[in-house]
Amino acid sequence: MRGRRKRRFRDKQRKSIYILPNLFTAASLFCGFYAIISAMGERFEASAIAIFLSGLLDGLDGRVARLTRSTSQFGVEFDSLADLVAFGVAPAVLAFQWALAPFGRLGWLAAFMFVVCGALRLARFNVQKSVEDPSYFKGLPIPAAACFIASMVLFVSFWEGELETRSHPILVMIYVLSFFMVSTIPYYSFKKLDLKHYKPFNVLVSIILVALVIAYKPMVMLFLIMLLYILSGPTITFYRLYRRSPLGRKAVDSSGPPETKQLNEKEGPEPAETH
Repeated sequence: MRGRRKRRFRDKQRKSIYILPNLFTAASLFCGFYAIISAMGERFEASAIAIFLSGLLDGLDGRVARLTRSTSQFGVEFDSLADLVAFGVAPAVLAFQWALAPFGRLGWLAAFMFVVCGALRLARFNVQKSVEDPSYFKGLPIPAAACFIASMVLFVSFWEGELETRSHPILVMIYVLSFFMVSTIPYYSFKKLDLKHYKPFNVLVSIILVALVIAYKPMVMLFLIMLLYILSGPTITFYRLYRRSPLGRKAVDSSGPPETKQLNEKEGPEPAETH
């Protein structure tokens, strides 16, 4: 009798879903769909803002699920599908309508490359997330790539740039972002950023200052922040390669611990041998 009740409870759990985190995911999906509609209507700034809102909601749904202990396999799959629309299709359509359409076939092939690389990035993340270092992402996260495209639209709109002057850089940028997503370049994940517990006073001051700087010129600062994050991955990679190279190991060995260096300075050079 007791075993039958347990089976009924497990069957009920399999058929049920958690409402709150999936509502955030659905809202993120809605913003992505709205971004596509806005881009098709040539309302590029509205489309870019919708992508940023989708990124904010995408970050909240996972945190809400962890805080309320309502994570589920259904939520993981739903989140991946929503991410593909909001951060794969939406920014690709935005980039094509905004700057890539004059290139014709080359333009829509670049947009499709972004979508397919984003899908591959999401699939690889779902398969390998249990074995990856939680401090770093392997490859550029697709929300970051999408928000960078959105920030560039807002940045160029702020400076009122002409289409002819921005089409070629956008085309190159789409291919670079696509490569970064499917690469193994490490990007900081911010998963260990814990704001629930006590932190130094300087942390609060730094967060307030960053918020004020963004509020001063949001279209410019959001682009600069996203650009720094995009460049952080190659910077980390080159630094690690340098540390592993013979030149880097030699520099580390020559520096040595401070105590050893002070001791050597006190002892001075060894006396020459006499015969």
